[in-house]
Amino acid sequence: MSTPPKPAARPDKVSLWRYVRLFRQDILSAQPARLYRAKMAEFRTPFFRSYLVNQPDLVAEVLKARPLEFPKSNRIAEGLRPLLGNSVFLTNGAEWQRQRRIIDPAFEGGRLRDTFPAMLAAGKAAADRLSEGPVEIEAQTSHAAADVIFRTLFSIPIDHDIARQVFERFRDYQRSQPILNIAAFLPLPRWVPRGHSRRTKAAARDIRALITRLTAERMQAIGAGTAPDDLATKIMTTKDPETGQTFDVDEMVDQVAIFFLAGHETSASALAWALYLLATHPDAQARVAEEAAQFGDAPGFADLSKLRFTRDVFREALRLYPPVPMMVREATRPEAFRNRTLRKGAQIVLSPWHLHRHQLYWDNPDGFDPDRYATDEGKACLRDAFIPFSAGARVCTGAGFAMVEGPLLLALIARKWRLAAQSNQKPVPVAHLTVRARDGIHLNLTPR
Repeated sequence: MSTPPKPAARPDKVSLWRYVRLFRQDILSAQPARLYRAKMAEFRTPFFRSYLVNQPDLVAEVLKARPLEFPKSNRIAEGLRPLLGNSVFLTNGAEWQRQRRIIDPAFEGGRLRDTFPAMLAAGKAAADRLSEGPVEIEAQTSHAAADVIFRTLFSIPIDHDIARQVFERFRDYQRSQPILNIAAFLPLPRWVPRGHSRRTKAAARDIRALITRLTAERMQAIGAGTAPDDLATKIMTTKDPETGQTFDVDEMVDQVAIFFLAGHETSASALAWALYLLATHPDAQARVAEEAAQFGDAPGFADLSKLRFTRDVFREALRLYPPVPMMVREATRPEAFRNRTLRKGAQIVLSPWHLHRHQLYWDNPDGFDPDRYATDEGKACLRDAFIPFSAGARVCTGAGFAMVEGPLLLALIARKWRLAAQSNQKPVPVAHLTVRARDGIHLNLTPR
């Protein structure tokens, strides 16, 4: 099978300032090729040490065995704070635990079944919006993923006035906010400006104002007994089992902001790359279309079990193009990893991008092969070297949600449309808030 594009390697040694610039422009190309073979690597700056950890048992140590001893690094939070506030994505310790106790019940298995009709409606609408001819598919998957979030969270479609405004302003935010800013590299005092552009801050402010309106209106509806039984209502009415408290409006705005970022931006990225992979692999596309045809016009939640190969295609898209290419944790005490001493405060980088393409763990790591997950080796890699949603206690709350949404929308689109890549528009993966294509993903569509 053909090989998806991989960012070109950069020299192993670069200055701090050049490294910052590369991270802002393209976090993927900033990494040297040897990191796809290394189990661990060290990056030094005058201010701190950073360690890229690619060894599965050490990844498990950080994420699963001792997650509270390796909290999320505040360096990453610096760039996202204007939009996400004190959301569950950024908090640590007792505050994070309290937030998860309130949020997690909304995403349990039974609730996913309840959200399926809204997902299905959004997926059908996405397939219907497409038209024959050339299309930039990332714009379409962004629209579709935003529609899913608003239908499942607030019971409103994307063409609702507030939903449309949030979607439009988020596009501005996504384009202006790199995954890291200068504060991720330098230990700046709190009073020093963090490098957020006026455009980024304005977009974040507008998004939060719109979400505040939706949240306040929903709380009024809950008080009046007229609120729909959707994810927003479930989260707003769930009490912390230890304190008996619920989220107030400000806290809920923080959480809705991360639901939109994680549930929309990451899903849009994964779906776009999955469609591209189908467009460049006609045999796999035919198998997905065949499964989708058997799915029926009015499927139920149980019918998702028919999309076995489609699910593996979506997994392979998450492996090759993980929406979140890196996660950063911080050592709270001295550690010994691979005979190296990590000081307290050391930054530990866990990179799905490198781990998922690692030459020691995956057979044909850069190749597209959804059938790999039916083998014992593929199943082992899924368990040990596959972390698109993180892992352990801090695994993404919406991981199950995403693994319903992704294969469903992929099937609904492939059932209606035949996809082909434009030969003169090969996408180059770069990192904004998630892994996107530098100039978009351009496909040609014809009806089936």
